[in-house]
Amino acid sequence: MREPLRIAIYGPESTGKTSLAQALATHFGEPYAPEFVRAFWDQHAGLITAGDLPTIARGQIEAEEEAAVRARRMVFCDTELLTNVLWADLLFPGACESWVRLEADARARHYRLYLLCATDIPFTPDPQRCFPDEAGREMCARLWRETLVKRALPFVEICGDWAARAQRAIAEVEAALSKGSI
Repeated sequence: MREPLRIAIYGPESTGKTSLAQALATHFGEPYAPEFVRAFWDQHAGLITAGDLPTIARGQIEAEEEAAVRARRMVFCDTELLTNVLWADLLFPGACESWVRLEADARARHYRLYLLCATDIPFTPDPQRCFPDEAGREMCARLWRETLVKRALPFVEICGDWAARAQRAIAEVEAALSKGSI
């Protein structure tokens, strides 16, 4: 059986990644891998420590692999391991284990497309979110973009209101499919 094509829904917090991943999965009739840390946060009443980072990384990997098993052609991932590394560095400087960094870099090369969600929509408050102010959102947007550019990973920016985001994301996935690049 052929490995499904992986598409990452990627970007800083409060940019509509989960909604977009679910919408794409529904539109294309394919599975999506949920962001593991969201459920982990809820299960631990919001108490996450640096010691939890390896568990969170393993959980994200498992969520992606479980969704990939159900895929026919592609799987949509509501974030991925590079994001785990970025958050580890922001919230627990120096605590991200080297295996997580190496695995994030290795796995990143297997994504055919990154849909980079922009911060041009209103911030939605949520206890899991850390950077509600404009400066924090701009800093995160810059870090997430630089992570893709530095690694020369294929990405397109997804911006605008919800309808524009969904339309652009669907068009980009369809275009990539028709070109045979995914």
